[in-house]
Amino acid sequence: MIRFEDVSVVYDGAAKPAIQGVDLTVPEGELALLVGPSGVGKSTLLNAVCGLVPHFTGGTLRGRVTVDGRDTRTHPPRELADAVGTVGQDPLAHFVTDTVEDELAYGMESLGLPRDTMRRRVEETLDLLGLAELRDRPIASLSGGQQQRVAIGSVLTPHPRVLVLDEPTSALDPAAAEEVLAVLQRLVHDLGTTVLLAEHRLERVVQYADQVIVLPSPGAAPVVGAPAEMMALSPVRPPVVALGRLAGWTPLPLTVRDARRRAAPLRERLAGLPGPAPAAPLVPLAGPAAVAERLTVRRGRAEVLRAVSLSVAAGETVAVMGRNGAGKSTLLAGFVGMHRPAAGSVRLGDLAPHRTRPAELLRHAGLVPQDPRDLLYADTVAAECDAADGDAQAAAGTCRALVAELLPGVPDGAHPRDLSEGQRLALALAVILTARPRLLLLDEPTRGLDYAAKARLVGVLRGLAAAGHAIVLATHDVELAAELAHRVVILADGEVVADGPTAEVVVASPSFAPQVAKILSPAGSETATGTTWLTVAQVRTALEAAA
Repeated sequence: MIRFEDVSVVYDGAAKPAIQGVDLTVPEGELALLVGPSGVGKSTLLNAVCGLVPHFTGGTLRGRVTVDGRDTRTHPPRELADAVGTVGQDPLAHFVTDTVEDELAYGMESLGLPRDTMRRRVEETLDLLGLAELRDRPIASLSGGQQQRVAIGSVLTPHPRVLVLDEPTSALDPAAAEEVLAVLQRLVHDLGTTVLLAEHRLERVVQYADQVIVLPSPGAAPVVGAPAEMMALSPVRPPVVALGRLAGWTPLPLTVRDARRRAAPLRERLAGLPGPAPAAPLVPLAGPAAVAERLTVRRGRAEVLRAVSLSVAAGETVAVMGRNGAGKSTLLAGFVGMHRPAAGSVRLGDLAPHRTRPAELLRHAGLVPQDPRDLLYADTVAAECDAADGDAQAAAGTCRALVAELLPGVPDGAHPRDLSEGQRLALALAVILTARPRLLLLDEPTRGLDYAAKARLVGVLRGLAAAGHAIVLATHDVELAAELAHRVVILADGEVVADGPTAEVVVASPSFAPQVAKILSPAGSETATGTTWLTVAQVRTALEAAA
């Protein structure tokens, strides 16, 4: 169905090809997973399937890409639209209409499908993706995860034979991600749809793949094979695979269920070892950096937050979790004064954020939003960093050093819009960190980041917390919360339903428990020794200490 024949893509002015030596086939009715570190060319490869490369992005395409027998060099995207449905990393760039229902119908209207067919497929897709209650909502009013589901639904309704998805679950809560992946699996198994997707959160998707395509480094030829075989070679891997490699399991497990069946000997080894210390701030808590007291925020007639109380101490890292639309982004925005409280209050020390000038607020609180482009306006990375240094009155080079620490290899002359989603996030985070605000707010900070980039982010954030900064993360990344957060707060329908130490809150929830906890604590709680293991790093440290 999809065929690459010795394909390379070189963008104008680039020193080396974005992808090179790509020679592979994705058969009809298979789900192929594309993996690799940030910046290796995954998005370029995906865009070559739908014709965006080279017809829209420019550059030089050598070799041949065919989809359903059509050569993408001679067929622009509009001539492939009936066969290929595409969702990129940024769902906002995908939307054409204003409301959910209109967006789901738009692609079918463009193809001239009968009205009765359109109506039936819209209803089916609303039910499949849990969007029925949102059908009349303006797309601009939806959360990032809800927008992502709408974007996926809009390419499902025309029933394309090929789906190309770039990080389809990156902004989805765990339950919504499972629903979307179940839909994709049903399309593959029941309808013979061919799916090619790239995803950094491999713990969610690797078990569904028929084949895995690994791009090991920029410009390197891809390696293709069975999922377990490729995970043994891949430079990026989910926690379940990392635990299997640590324990020496062969073949490597791809699911929690497979790993749990083999975990009894590992549990016995760990039973007599000291467990990980409870997550606690590295510095003595120096009083609250931010306090929300019975905060209520309304949008129109709807209450997005209802009497939410949250105190974050200096040196503390708090993860705010919950399903899409629960109010996480609204809570973070409230701490930087973007929403005026309808009731209750928000305080940053003696400041009320919504009454404070942005220039003054900059040193007290900084927010990195879900879409990092909201913070980026210069033409180059260097210019963006220079402006950040000036706004924060920081020493020249401060912002650029942070970019290099978070994501090495980003050139000074690159335009922010030409960066990958993960690279843009690193740049936006560096811009905010330049002012070293006492309170750092991050909305889905690992969206677009591979495991290595995530590890670098964790290192930076731990250093900031140790220096006394308060950090609040709104995230669906349960592995990040397990590794970094001292506390987890769960929101549901604008209300706090759980607030406590990370190990207690995440292990008590099947949706928010990390993979290691599910494998080593199969009952969903503590082990027989009273120890809760959350990360592969904790297990590795314990085993190395025992050895």
